[in-house]
Amino acid sequence: MSEEINNIPEEIEAKAEETVEQAAETVAETVAEAAEPVVEAAEEVAETVAEVAEPAPATEEAPKPRKMREIENVYASIENFDWDNIDDKHEHYSADEKAKLEDLYTKSFKSVDENAVITGKVVAINSREVVVNIGFKSDGVINASELRYNPDLKIGDEIEVYVESQEDSNGQLQLSHKRALILKSWQRVNEAYDNQEIITGYVKGKTKGGLIVDIFGIEAFLPGSQIDVKPIHDYDAFVNKTMEFKVVKINHEYKNVVVSHKALIEAEIEAQQAEIISKLEKGQILEGVVKNIVPYGVFIDLGGVDGLIHITDLSWGRVTNPETVVQLDQKINVVILDFDENKHRIALGLKQLTPHPWDNLDPDLKVGDKVKGKVVVIADYGAFIEIIPGVEGLIHVSEMSWSQHLRTAQDFLKVGDEVEAVILTLDREERKMSLGIKQLIPDPWADILTKYPVGSRHTATVRNFTTFGIFVELEEGVDGLIHISDLSWSKKIKHPAEFTKIGEPIEVVVLEVDTAARRLSLGHKQLEENPWDAYESTYAVGTVHQGTIASINDKGATVTLADGIEGFAFNRNLAKEDKSQVKEGDVLDFMVVDFSKETKKIHLSHTKTWQANREDDERMKAEEERKQIKEFNKANENAVEKATLGDLDVLQSLKENLEKEGK
Repeated sequence: MSEEINNIPEEIEAKAEETVEQAAETVAETVAEAAEPVVEAAEEVAETVAEVAEPAPATEEAPKPRKMREIENVYASIENFDWDNIDDKHEHYSADEKAKLEDLYTKSFKSVDENAVITGKVVAINSREVVVNIGFKSDGVINASELRYNPDLKIGDEIEVYVESQEDSNGQLQLSHKRALILKSWQRVNEAYDNQEIITGYVKGKTKGGLIVDIFGIEAFLPGSQIDVKPIHDYDAFVNKTMEFKVVKINHEYKNVVVSHKALIEAEIEAQQAEIISKLEKGQILEGVVKNIVPYGVFIDLGGVDGLIHITDLSWGRVTNPETVVQLDQKINVVILDFDENKHRIALGLKQLTPHPWDNLDPDLKVGDKVKGKVVVIADYGAFIEIIPGVEGLIHVSEMSWSQHLRTAQDFLKVGDEVEAVILTLDREERKMSLGIKQLIPDPWADILTKYPVGSRHTATVRNFTTFGIFVELEEGVDGLIHISDLSWSKKIKHPAEFTKIGEPIEVVVLEVDTAARRLSLGHKQLEENPWDAYESTYAVGTVHQGTIASINDKGATVTLADGIEGFAFNRNLAKEDKSQVKEGDVLDFMVVDFSKETKKIHLSHTKTWQANREDDERMKAEEERKQIKEFNKANENAVEKATLGDLDVLQSLKENLEKEGK
């Protein structure tokens, strides 16, 4: 009760309480009386709606329906109702007294919102229910089962309750202590999550993949990976223990909470690491313990912070497996190469504690000297040879053989091979060395003119094809090219694959030697005499030969003659005597109309063969007629002088006829 109300005299207070009761009764009666005309009006409105639903045709001044006017009058009477003169049976109060009474009545009740958590006082307890007063117009009821966890609960104790409903179907205020605890617990969990607060929880049991933890009365999940920084396999060891956690995830939709104990350990470790790293310096030598070995290096525990020795920093020599250098739990000295305070990364070195092997390399070693070593790495472009541990030289693939063929180092060497090589370059400052092994055998091009003079014949191996020829190898390091035009005297070869295969032997003749380019020009057809010398007389212009049509194109046909030589006949020279069309496979007579020894081309004509035969027949017939005339003239040589004019006319007519037929 407010201070102002406590100062009111007892008589006024008693009178005020009586007045409040009377006012409440009066309001109830007045509301009932005032509601009657409203209910009647509502019924009339329902009847009027049916009439008004279909409006009358619009006019300038359409009169309102009677019932509508009555409804308006009812509302007007309600608005003008004098609520101050409700009941003449009660006495009247002044404006000040009325205001004080209204304020007193209002403050006598507490405003309560549904779904809110408030504090109430226990006013009654029985076996089924607990009655709680929250200052509302009525007390609330809580199921006794919700408070069984508190057997010492007594009347007068204050507890937190959740307002489920201000009034149920029976007009009773409904409260819940359990929901109040849950809601308060969720609020507490969210606060812990937002503030990254460290909280305490009780491990109730284990489940698949982790543990169940009770925090603030809510069950949370602790994944196995979040128990410790080390892998945990025995979850039972943590059951029924109280531990500290951090809330790391909340799913509001499914009401799930995930906590972590590992996060606390990591935070503590990070603090330790930050302190340790702040004291580190590059070049500092520390003692550590081998914590873990991985394919790319070794992790070292430096006493609260881990550092990594990369595999390349374990030894000056090449290391393929870190376990060949160190063992787990081994104590070793390491040097700090670099560190990152923000990422807590420390790069360590082991080989840096010993002198560099290049410093121990024989000072008298020079270019041209021979060295021995073992192949430690093979790449397509070459092989690395370890001369002494930590000192390597590269044999480029071009220095492995005198051959010019494109090859990989795997064709010559393999890892683990013991080889002897010649030093080609040596840079002690850059610590680089290049080696060669082909220098250990003589260069075949040193006496190439002696071994392969122009015109000499040899057997080579086909290595590669190009569109313009064949690359062959006569011996290791000696290559040559057979141009496609030097493969055959008579055949027209479109691609070398038509002539031979890779890996097959082939007989060649040396045509030219290029010592600067280390390349030989070779020929294959030169093994035989040039048949075109003989073809020049055999296929002279005008001679006729039998041939087979091998192919036909837009311009004409390719004809295969004897000895496999080919000629070409244009379309105008393919006309047959019987007017039919030529086709592939036809065997016909062809006349040589052009022959070129230089370009190795023969032009043929089938048409001229049958045209020439016809001309020959006509020529022979004319010749026979001329012979008959000559014999006739000779037999009648004497009679001509005695012949009459009429006889001469007959002879002249016969001569003209013969000459005409001859033409």
